[in-house]
Amino acid sequence: MGGLIFGSVGDRIGRAKTLSLTVLIYSLCTGLSAFAQDITQFMIYRAITGLGVGGVFGLAVALVADSLPDHARPKALGLLQALSAVGNVTAGACAMALSSADPMVSWKYLFLIGAAPAFLCIFIMVRLKEPAKWIAAREASRAVGGKAMGSYGSLFGEARWRRPALLGMILCVAGVVGLWGVGFFSGALIGPAIEKALKAANPAISAAELNAGKQWWTAANLIVQNIGAFFGMVVFSKLAAIYGRRVIFACGFLAAFAVTIFFYKNFQTKSDIWMTGLMGFCQLGIFAGFAIYLPELFPTRLRSTGTSFCYNVGRFIAATGPITLGSLQKLIGDKAIAALPATADAAAKADAQLNAFRSAACWLAGIYFLGLIVLPFLPETKGRPLPEE
Repeated sequence: MGGLIFGSVGDRIGRAKTLSLTVLIYSLCTGLSAFAQDITQFMIYRAITGLGVGGVFGLAVALVADSLPDHARPKALGLLQALSAVGNVTAGACAMALSSADPMVSWKYLFLIGAAPAFLCIFIMVRLKEPAKWIAAREASRAVGGKAMGSYGSLFGEARWRRPALLGMILCVAGVVGLWGVGFFSGALIGPAIEKALKAANPAISAAELNAGKQWWTAANLIVQNIGAFFGMVVFSKLAAIYGRRVIFACGFLAAFAVTIFFYKNFQTKSDIWMTGLMGFCQLGIFAGFAIYLPELFPTRLRSTGTSFCYNVGRFIAATGPITLGSLQKLIGDKAIAALPATADAAAKADAQLNAFRSAACWLAGIYFLGLIVLPFLPETKGRPLPEE
């Protein structure tokens, strides 16, 4: 919801102003999450945090797209998205540093660290200026008293912008659901594998040591995934600049599908953590394409609105990921357990459930084909200036 709301607001009152507001919202509410007294308070803070986080992507890429010349824009937008992986690696490093701390307290420290970006608002508000393109579009809109800035009525009321909005939304659904509905659930596979490896290495390991070890390796997995993501986004950006957006998107979706299945079929133990980096390279590399391509589909007065709409609608569908993945896993798992002999022990049933999770994730990876289906109906924007009225 934050993306849909603040994307429109950014087109109306300015990208820099709205960007500072969204950063402030998600930073403060991340910090406040550490002081939640019950689950209701915690969920309220997380929901408001989500509003801010959802607004940042569309605002940031619209700001950069409007501020830079055409020859520099794709590389800058790709790098902007790639640097998000640096933030995720930093988060993983913080989690590793706190892995041996009291788990009843360490989570609070992580949320307090997450409040640090609030200080960026001072820099944003003082140093960032609104792009000249946006100022010119606002003045033109005022002069004619016609086409509204950041209007969803205009976005969907004009066929020229409605088509890329709807098709771009479907394109993003494939990538967002693939990542948030499948890729980021890799911890459900890695956790049991790491626990099994730690117990095999030290049969006398205590519960506290086991928990600390699992947290350390989970954080390490996040770091490896995002190191892969950084290079994936850099490579995607370079290839899209050379060969065009659509063909590299097609290659990206196929690679993400193949690598996701490879990961869920083959990950077994700690030594396989490199597979997570490969999955991050392919799954998150696509997101550099979103940063580059989406602003190229809409005019200045609708750029933040259109970009945010395309990118964030997929989040609504991805939010069903836990339910969909869990339901599919249960369906497959129940059949697998029913097929076991009556003498099967708890370990055999647990293995059947884990294998069911692997299969469910592989089936859901098929969402990437949705992106392939819609690509032929979208325009190629390589070498073209940003669209205007």
